Amino acid sequence: MPLPQEFHDLARRVNNWGRWGADDEIGTLNLITDEVIRAAAAGIRTGRRIPLALPLRRDGVQTGMIPGRVNPLHTMTAINQELFGPHTVATSDDAVTMGLQAATHWDGLTHVSHSGRLYNDRPADSITAHAGATLLGLEKAPPIVSRGVLLDIARVHGTDRLPSGHAVTPEDLDAAEELARTTVRSGDIVLIRTGQIRHYLAGDREAYAFPSPGLSIRTPEWFHARDVAAVANDTLTFEIFPPEIEDLWLPVHALDLVEMGMLQGQNWNLEELSESCAAAGRFTFLLSAMAEPFVGASGAPVAPVAIL
Repeated sequence: MPLPQEFHDLARRVNNWGRWGADDEIGTLNLITDEVIRAAAAGIRTGRRIPLALPLRRDGVQTGMIPGRVNPLHTMTAINQELFGPHTVATSDDAVTMGLQAATHWDGLTHVSHSGRLYNDRPADSITAHAGATLLGLEKAPPIVSRGVLLDIARVHGTDRLPSGHAVTPEDLDAAEELARTTVRSGDIVLIRTGQIRHYLAGDREAYAFPSPGLSIRTPEWFHARDVAAVANDTLTFEIFPPEIEDLWLPVHALDLVEMGMLQGQNWNLEELSESCAAAGRFTFLLSAMAEPFVGASGAPVAPVAIL
């Protein structure tokens, strides 16, 4: 089914192709300037560090709904091996096989395409079986450190977890911004809490995966207007799933990644952060969230840390 006119109209309004030059491969991460980082660091009050990543484990969030995205399979390759002879120092080593987007991760700019194109009008066939993303790979991303802003949509609605059919709207984002008593500004990384991850933390992987609340197709314009550098949330699918518009699958992915060139993150655990921000009355912090630099990757694991 062809993409509807509504999608193409939105795409034109949020498009950043050429904004940072024809050769640009990092999109809205260009908005994280030295000045943005200095201002973010100046906002640290206590130095408390809150981890936002899920543990990498065999019984992780993946249920098989997304083909090929396997949970981490951890194997010991050496156990107390005396490499240099008897009674010498012994070493243990291990290896892992996993989908790069298996747990807490960033979606790279090549994670989706539409109409044969990637961000900045690059051809989708620049992704190859052997080299992966020959353009726009996540290894091109600079260190991802900026001011983080928690927009706690579940808290706005007075609930621990949004219902599965809730599409997070620009109006929700406005209300969460008001709750946070701040204004999202250029270069910020926005974290959106729905509470959906509570299903997974309670042991129900199926309920976590589907159906799921998530971002509405109307939200990319909100991010574009504020020059947001990246967005992450606490769901498997990022956007509402099943979609708002029948048979229009992953439109928010396409608008964010392809049209805007904006990284998006999934499976971020925002529960402790939510409680800490509410207790402190502050929903902004320094956020460190560097993607693992796998060359040619369309997604990569991340272990983000919020510093209050």
